[in-house]
Amino acid sequence: MSDVQWVYGLHACQSALQNQADRVRELVLLKGRQDKRIQAVLDEARAAGIKFRWLERDAFERLVHQQQLGDARHQGVLVQMLAAPVLDEGGLEQLLDGLNKPALLLVLDGVTDPHNIGACLRSADAAGADAVIVPKDKSASLTPTAVKIASGAADTVPFVVVTNLARTLEQLKKRGIWIQGAAGEATASIYQSDFAAPTALVLGAEGTGLRRLTRDTCDGLFMIPMAGQVSSLNVSVAAGISLFEAVRQRLAR
Repeated sequence: MSDVQWVYGLHACQSALQNQADRVRELVLLKGRQDKRIQAVLDEARAAGIKFRWLERDAFERLVHQQQLGDARHQGVLVQMLAAPVLDEGGLEQLLDGLNKPALLLVLDGVTDPHNIGACLRSADAAGADAVIVPKDKSASLTPTAVKIASGAADTVPFVVVTNLARTLEQLKKRGIWIQGAAGEATASIYQSDFAAPTALVLGAEGTGLRRLTRDTCDGLFMIPMAGQVSSLNVSVAAGISLFEAVRQRLAR
C-alpha cells in the first residue's frame, strides 16, 4: 500500500480535516463549486493551516484519473494525506494488550468489495468495535473507495491485515477471545449466542461465506434468522446486526 492516499467526497474529506489534520498534505477543490458545504471544508483546511488549490474541471478530472480513483463521486473535493495506518499481527497484539474491556473484534474472511470494507468499518466504529481484521490475500484493503464509504471510520477503527487468518484466530483463542462465525447452516441463532464475553465476530463474503479452515477454527457458529425470501444478507448489513447484538448483550449484563 502506498504511503499516500487520496480521500474524496465532502463527508470523508471534512472528517479527515477535522480528525486527522496532521496527516493531510493538501486539499484540492473543483473551481466553480463554492456552496456552503465546500466552504465548510475550506474553512477546516484554513483553520488547520493546510494548503489548498482550485482546479478547472478538466485538470480536476485528470487528477482523479491519474490517481486511479475510477468513477469516484468526488463532489468536487479531494484530500491528499498520509495513508491510514494498517496494523499487522504485532500491532494487533499491542492493541489487545492495551484494552481495559472485553474485546470486540470484527473479522472479515474473503470480503473483496471495498464498498463492503468501508461499510463494515463504519458499523464497527458505531458499535465501538476494537478493530477490523482481514487476511492479506483475497481481501479488499483500505482503498480510496473503502475510505470514502467508511465516512471517517477508517481513521478511528484500527484496520489489521494478517498473513494467516486461521493462525491469528488461534492466537486470539489463546487470549481468551471467543471466535464466533456467521454461517447460514448454523443451528444456533444469533440471539442464542453469547457475545458478552471477549468476542471476535467472523463473517465471510456474501454468497461464499466462511472458508472451510476459517469455519473449522471457530468456537461456535451462529445464523441470523431470515423471515423473507432472500437467502443471505450483504456482509456489511450482517456485520452491523452482529456487532449491535454484541452491544445489546453487553449493555444487558
